[in-house]
Amino acid sequence: MIHIPKAEYTRRRKALMAQMEPNSIAILPAAAVAIRNRDVEHVYRQDSDFQYLSGFPEPEAVIVLMPGRQHGEYVLFCRERNAERELWDGLRAGTEGAIRSFGADDAFPITDIDDILPGLIEGRDRVYSAMGSNAEFDRHLMEWINVIRSKAHLGAQPPNEFVALDHLLHDMRLYKSAAEVKVMREAARISCAAHVRAMQASRAGLHEFSLEAELDYEFRKGGAKMPAYGSIVASGRNSCILHYQQNDAVLKDGDLVLIDAGCEIDCYASDITRTWPVNGKFSAEQKAIYEVVLASQEAAFAQIAPNKHWNQAHEATVQVITAGLVKLGLLKGDVGELITSEAYKTFYMHRAGHWLGMDVHDVGEYKVGGEWRVLEVGMALTVEPGIYISPDNQSVAKKWRGIGVRIEDDVVVTKQGCEMLTGGVPKSVAEIEALMAGSR
Repeated sequence: MIHIPKAEYTRRRKALMAQMEPNSIAILPAAAVAIRNRDVEHVYRQDSDFQYLSGFPEPEAVIVLMPGRQHGEYVLFCRERNAERELWDGLRAGTEGAIRSFGADDAFPITDIDDILPGLIEGRDRVYSAMGSNAEFDRHLMEWINVIRSKAHLGAQPPNEFVALDHLLHDMRLYKSAAEVKVMREAARISCAAHVRAMQASRAGLHEFSLEAELDYEFRKGGAKMPAYGSIVASGRNSCILHYQQNDAVLKDGDLVLIDAGCEIDCYASDITRTWPVNGKFSAEQKAIYEVVLASQEAAFAQIAPNKHWNQAHEATVQVITAGLVKLGLLKGDVGELITSEAYKTFYMHRAGHWLGMDVHDVGEYKVGGEWRVLEVGMALTVEPGIYISPDNQSVAKKWRGIGVRIEDDVVVTKQGCEMLTGGVPKSVAEIEALMAGSR
């Protein structure tokens, strides 16, 4: 299985500390354990920022970064080894493992944090933290600050500045390294195989969850611990619900099925959508809509390259989709005017994509200084235009109603343009029909 190498985490920490003000400290908690019900926990998934800086997979941990500290700049608070708990819950790294396996300069038991952390903060001018994202931890942080303030009359120096860590860290996460792209390629490869499997398994009479099971099987077989987000398996009129998640309807002959699903590897997401006919053969109307969406996606890819701005790909999809809807008679009027009045939004109401990385809707600003962000090498994004014709839309002929099509792929910006990560799933009408005919 492909993983982010240890040296990369070291490089990230050093890059972050290089951007921090002199005599400052950064403090970041691990994700809390989420309770599913009563004493049953959800499968643990580390906080993305915490994972990005440490690769440390356990809960009840806190990262502390102190640029210039003589005794080591990277301190990790974590759970101690505990034979009894490890018998029930699995092995822990412990403080020795935090240093040996995860690159900490110093490690302390998490149970000692109240005694040790105020002393590390004391005398630092500025504190960087994920303010506002974890209310309980914010409260602890203020308690530690107040401990220092209570000793000010003894000469203790509390920090006088508090800054959100997000801005520095999230800008770093926007640019994917070669190691990150390698992991994302692996997540994409597994997800492509899952979509192909679901396409081959598609039959009238099955349920949407039957196809979801095929996806889950392929994800797990490929080594992914979990989907990157709740899989969408939407057939018939459900394909017009953007974030449909019931996944329990019966697949009907003559309907389309839209699957939006991807796995994550080492906390890096993939995100793929394909739409195909349940019975393996597109109707004339389904094919017409599908080919407009596919053409709009191709137009978007041409607008993804260094020095092009974020919105150019979206604008390209709007142009092609609006012109296509006019040609099919679903919209009437001048294409330019229909775009200006946003008439296309009845059928295409979302944007053409989003940043992709450790979070499926990844961090990073889309605008800088009020202007659309210019694309640069290493940025990863999705390209996912769609057309959704509501089953209740009385302004179009009945033959069009209930058709929902989205096509989504993942790309990374390169010097030449962009690299497609998710090319392993058939996409043209002919390719899809041929694959499905072969599995009948």
